[in-house]
Amino acid sequence: MSPTTTPSPAAAPKPSSGGAKRGLMGSLIDATALLRTASFKEDSYVAAALPASDLRALADLRALLATHPDQISIWGVPLNNTPGDADAPADERADVVLLKFLRARDFRVRDAHAMVLRCAAWRAEFRADAVLGEDLGFKDLEGVVAYMHGWDREGHPVCYNAYGVFKDRDMYDRVFGDGDRLARFLRWRVQIMERGVRALQLRPGGVNAIIQVTDLKDMPKRELRAASNQILSLFQDNYPEMVARKVFVNVPWYFSVLFSMISPFLTERTKSKFVIAREGNVAETLFKFIRPELVPVQYGGLSRASDLENGPPKPASEFTIKGGEKVFLEIDGIEAGATITWDLVVGGWDLEYGAEYVPAADGGYTLCVERTKKVPASADEPVHNAFTAKEAGKMVLSIDNSGSRKRKVAAYRYFVRKPSV
Repeated sequence: MSPTTTPSPAAAPKPSSGGAKRGLMGSLIDATALLRTASFKEDSYVAAALPASDLRALADLRALLATHPDQISIWGVPLNNTPGDADAPADERADVVLLKFLRARDFRVRDAHAMVLRCAAWRAEFRADAVLGEDLGFKDLEGVVAYMHGWDREGHPVCYNAYGVFKDRDMYDRVFGDGDRLARFLRWRVQIMERGVRALQLRPGGVNAIIQVTDLKDMPKRELRAASNQILSLFQDNYPEMVARKVFVNVPWYFSVLFSMISPFLTERTKSKFVIAREGNVAETLFKFIRPELVPVQYGGLSRASDLENGPPKPASEFTIKGGEKVFLEIDGIEAGATITWDLVVGGWDLEYGAEYVPAADGGYTLCVERTKKVPASADEPVHNAFTAKEAGKMVLSIDNSGSRKRKVAAYRYFVRKPSV
């Protein structure tokens, strides 16, 4: 059996539409336009890009830390040279870490210095460096409540948070029922954050922050208030500037109203990090920042929990389907005996999908592979199917959005396993 072959993007099948014809490039241009987020600019940690005032503050903070007789390390990065190693070369990661504390305190050096010392003391008392190796008894929450999964288009690790499971009272009591359980949950949540930090480079010009996606669907706000406040306080004090962008998904209408009310009191820098997606618009929003093959299936992507265990997944092709449009994806050049496997997802679904195989030989009979069916907006899994061809031909996938006026984002990928020689 020959190895599975994956076509390059240039060889990907071209969608055609009923009525107005449109090729793949037009669809990809539509999808790429979603990436325009001019309001956001990530902080730089490259010295040449910093203003003189920031560099002076950094030098002053280094000088203050140098007066401490004991070494201070955070996230495994030594932040000062002790008297015995005064001539040791500086770790370039130290400036990245110190700039995070300075930015968290608006470059007030003494405030940043105090914050560094408090964080180092907390990490020692909390035993934060040891938390990664602990089994805290929350295996059933892994991949559900808080978890790292993949990375965004710029290489930032992505952390997902979803607390809707705690609307179940038994689950809530089991995790938050008393002070000891709450403390153990907070330790587990720190464990997730530490995994995210370990995935960062913490180097000038490197990937130095994560992307945070928070799902507000079914979240019991009142019950989680105490835990949420403690998590927020703990992360603000001890993980400064670790989040490059905060994406809120499945946002209820009242959250949008609340955000508009507090918006005037937020700095432009803070607001530029926020992205808000109402229910039904989750996939379109996430695809702006994260490739579809890395977006979890529950958020309209193609990625399942185990997909990243063997390295980066096979890339998907992205396109959009206009309201009133029907698109055909033609995958041709399939040999007799070959097996084709495909995945397809459409953000918000609520359209019709079908698949058929068309033989290359004249007079061949078209085979119905998947009968045309209505896929509801509530569909929580992408299409996944396989077909072994008895004769050469092409696979045709149809996506019919003619019953809707709403544009949909979509993605697909396919693999062809050639017949054995």
